[in-house]
Amino acid sequence: MIVLRGRGAACALAAGVTRAGLAALRKVAPGGRERWERKNFAGRTVELYAGPAAVVGAVLGAARVRPAVGGAVLVAGLCGAYDDVVGAGDPRRGFRAHLGALREGEVTSGAVKLAGISAAGLAAGALLKERPLDKLLAGVVIAGSAHFVNLVDVRPGRAAGAVLAAAAPGLVRAGAVGELSAVAAGVAGAVLPDDLGGRAMLGDTGAHALGALLGAAVVVGNRRAGLVAHAAAVVAAAACGERVSEVARSLTLRGV
Repeated sequence: MIVLRGRGAACALAAGVTRAGLAALRKVAPGGRERWERKNFAGRTVELYAGPAAVVGAVLGAARVRPAVGGAVLVAGLCGAYDDVVGAGDPRRGFRAHLGALREGEVTSGAVKLAGISAAGLAAGALLKERPLDKLLAGVVIAGSAHFVNLVDVRPGRAAGAVLAAAAPGLVRAGAVGELSAVAAGVAGAVLPDDLGGRAMLGDTGAHALGALLGAAVVVGNRRAGLVAHAAAVVAAAACGERVSEVARSLTLRGV
């Protein structure tokens, strides 16, 4: 019962902080409301407040469980925010496009984001695991999970829905993995109504932060075999990034 209360408290805290952050950003709109607006796939104007609010909720919720995870989530969110601002309007998506540009001498915001999130994942992995190979695998899982959630963030509700689905198995587990999963579920649940309703979007800011949090929960809850399996899965998803995004687009969630 104590463990259940711990997970419940983690979920409630993360959801409450996220909703409070969302409301505060809407009220203040730093820099003007136009800075916080984008056109979505359907040409509708949506808000970007959900991304930073999700980062705050995820970081505070994760840091109280494992500080190293909170740090990785923060860096992932900041890297995503950099890409949201500097890379706005850049149609290139996925590893191949940005690495291809890098080979031609162009450092895109996506390449900067890739480097930053990879470094954060490896740093967190080094703190969460003891053996060198496990540290490396953990870094791949955290960074790869961040990338995966961003890949499916192509239509309203896809990213938040994917986070809820991926966090669900961890909710039945005790300890840090259960609490980290609860934080991810709380944040995703807090932003899902506005995201699914086409009023707000997570953007790279929120998608990368939530993905890194999911990856960290996987790392905390798995040994070598599990890390290998999850690392292989996120690497395969990155290699087939366009196909993953296409599948996410094809899913029907309330007609969107």
